[in-house]
Amino acid sequence: ENARWSNGEPITAEDFVYTFKRGLSPKLASRNAYLAYYIKNSQGYNTGGSFVRDPKTGEFVLEKDVIEEAAKAAESASGNAPTIEDSKPDTPFHRYMHEPNRLVLSGDDTERAGQLATNPKIKDAIAGKELIPVKAEDLGVEAIDARTLRITLRQSAPFFLGLLAHQFFRAVPQKAIEKYGEAWTQADKIISSGAFKLKEWTPYDRLVVEKNPNYWDAGVVRLTQLTFYPVKDSTTIMNLYKAGEIDAFLNHTVPHGWMDVIRPKRDYMDAVENGNDYYDFNVRSGPFTDKRLRKAFNFAIDKEAFAKWRKTVKPLTGFVPTGIFPGYPNPQGDSFNPERARQLMGEAGYPVTKGADGKYVCKNFPIDQVEINYNPDGMNVPIVEYLQAQWKQNLGVTLPLKSMEFRTFLNVRAKGDYKGIARDAWGGDYMDPFTFLNLFYAGAENGSGWHDPKYDAMLDEANRTTDSKKRFELFAKAEAYMLEEQPIIPLDTPTVNWMKKPYVKGMYPNPLTLHAWKYVYIEYDQAKWDQGTPNMAE
Repeated sequence: ENARWSNGEPITAEDFVYTFKRGLSPKLASRNAYLAYYIKNSQGYNTGGSFVRDPKTGEFVLEKDVIEEAAKAAESASGNAPTIEDSKPDTPFHRYMHEPNRLVLSGDDTERAGQLATNPKIKDAIAGKELIPVKAEDLGVEAIDARTLRITLRQSAPFFLGLLAHQFFRAVPQKAIEKYGEAWTQADKIISSGAFKLKEWTPYDRLVVEKNPNYWDAGVVRLTQLTFYPVKDSTTIMNLYKAGEIDAFLNHTVPHGWMDVIRPKRDYMDAVENGNDYYDFNVRSGPFTDKRLRKAFNFAIDKEAFAKWRKTVKPLTGFVPTGIFPGYPNPQGDSFNPERARQLMGEAGYPVTKGADGKYVCKNFPIDQVEINYNPDGMNVPIVEYLQAQWKQNLGVTLPLKSMEFRTFLNVRAKGDYKGIARDAWGGDYMDPFTFLNLFYAGAENGSGWHDPKYDAMLDEANRTTDSKKRFELFAKAEAYMLEEQPIIPLDTPTVNWMKKPYVKGMYPNPLTLHAWKYVYIEYDQAKWDQGTPNMAE
């Protein structure tokens, strides 16, 4: 009832309708737009897709008539789908949203050709039809009144309410954006809705926010100002902390060489992160199109030893991080087994033998076709050197390293324009296993290039299930299938390692590293200071 912008104007459902339409606009090209693809017609709009309409009858071609999986989904959902009578008020838009999903042809010529080539039914169904671009007005978002927003999903998504907490879905001020254009985020122009508002922003130096008096729950906000320093180097940030220049750091890892000294301190904290570190195999071309080689290179890594060396991670053989999602039966992938690795190398045509010096050697492995690709930030260099050493020791193969600037690396990996193996990692967007499993779903862009209709069908079945236990079991089945195909090398679950002064209260470790700053405050009574927090990562 009291939600207001920082300029005092009320926040309404129409603000969220505008936010969703803007965020999904092809013109904005938001890198997080895919998070909203569960909303009806959102992917088609965001990617420049088109509906297919019969010019004679005005009827649209439906997904369920040309795509077998869509037909199964429609049939299974028919008994549970809400009807117009179930949801008031009834509007023409509401009725439109409850029509079966229309077929959407991709706006990309290459992808559209792929749609037609892989499904003859689509090619036949669109003959003689006209293409109607998907517009913002087709999105499944509607303001019923000033306080009620209705969102229509294209399919079941049990995790969607949790996903709405992601910053992509936070309301943005239409008036400020339309008035100032790209300059709307400047400190003297921005309008926001949180507990704090922007006071000063000096790129690469600092960002200062101050308490927002128009915030709906301003009474609980105890801090008057917060200053954030965007410092990359962990040693620099640690020195600032030691000197008392900052009160806490939360998105940095304590320098590796300092861990043994810092870990016992009462202001050190850690928690398992909702994320993972892994390496992609390029399954599109090259030696790793052979699953036996992918399995061999995974078997050859001692992940337990790796975690002990890193000190701040937990070994990972699956893909979904362990200890994050209560009730999820994490399947385990292959553990360290160098003998099995060498056996698979031989089966694939690359025998590994032991030389007179006791070291393994593989004389015919195509070294010229494989590299370990990475960006040289943080601990990436010593990590790729560790992997390089493991494969040399256990397989007799010394792979060359290829370092690239981060943005260049991301582009190369996304296109699959690399040889062999590439560093990768993921931080979950929301608290559900699907935020990880979705990376290999049809249409998703993953560095390995691996996709499998059987895997997609397993995920679809899981997300149509309303029983949470059964849903997790189906997810685990899909994950186990993907792990058996081995498009990636799971390496570790990272932990968030950070520090705060004992007088900083209301700020504690959590898997998403998100903090409600409205509840953070400075405690001046030393008797109430924190005396250390549990090591949650153990």
